[in-house]
Amino acid sequence: MNRFSIGIMADSLKKSFRENIETAKSLGAAGVQIYATHGEMAPENLTPSIIAEKKKILDDNGLVVSALCGDLEGHGFQIAEDNVWKIEKSKRIVDLAIELGTKIVTTHIGVIPDEINDTYKIMQEACNELAEYADSVGASFAVETGPEKAEMLKNFLDSLSARGVKVNLDPANLVMVTEDDPVKAVYTLRDYIVHTHAKDGVNLQKCDRHEIYGFFADGGIGDLRIWDYFKEVPLGQGNVDFDRYLAALDDIGYTGFLTIEREVGDNPAADIALAVEFLNSKIKIYDK
Repeated sequence: MNRFSIGIMADSLKKSFRENIETAKSLGAAGVQIYATHGEMAPENLTPSIIAEKKKILDDNGLVVSALCGDLEGHGFQIAEDNVWKIEKSKRIVDLAIELGTKIVTTHIGVIPDEINDTYKIMQEACNELAEYADSVGASFAVETGPEKAEMLKNFLDSLSARGVKVNLDPANLVMVTEDDPVKAVYTLRDYIVHTHAKDGVNLQKCDRHEIYGFFADGGIGDLRIWDYFKEVPLGQGNVDFDRYLAALDDIGYTGFLTIEREVGDNPAADIALAVEFLNSKIKIYDK
């Protein structure tokens, strides 16, 4: 029995839906994570017949959906006026996730303030509504780690009124942006982790997490200022200690997906193929 399952962020392959799924299968993945915020997989662009067609492509390739990505970009849930439509769309993405056979939607919620201020309360109110909806349908909104250290994220999640907001643990984001230890983060967030990203990176210089997130929110990864602070690299070439990290995940009883995400690089498919090989070499000791 496999302790961990390898997934691939389908959109990292930058092809059509069918080609992404077929390529993920050929690379040895057991599942895929799919963006559902815009384009052909956004809920508003789907009909029952189109959903059935997508599910058949997945079934024909023997793949499951590890999670949907519901990151609506911008400043997460920090702006009250935007939260009206963002929360509604997020709920529809959860509905779609369930139709596609997964109960997990990953997202970024913005930068949690250092103190309980108006922005903190706006984010808290939005996440309470998301958590309550997820609980009502047996699903999870999984906040991706990155803008803050694990302890701060845990304190925020502990403050919510419902348990439907969980964690998508991305170890590279922790080492790149906050210089937090992914192994320690596993234990800190152990009660919330429902999905993980397999990604690696290095921190180049000290940075202000609010500024870095602002670059992403306003300009996306195309904003060249971002790369002055950190660098995403292929698995095994960065500062994530995958031996200790995977051992920690095993120790807390995590049995979900390690979903490979490659946001940069000239040949993502080649990098992802190497990532699959790298992970297989690391996780075989956990197979029963």
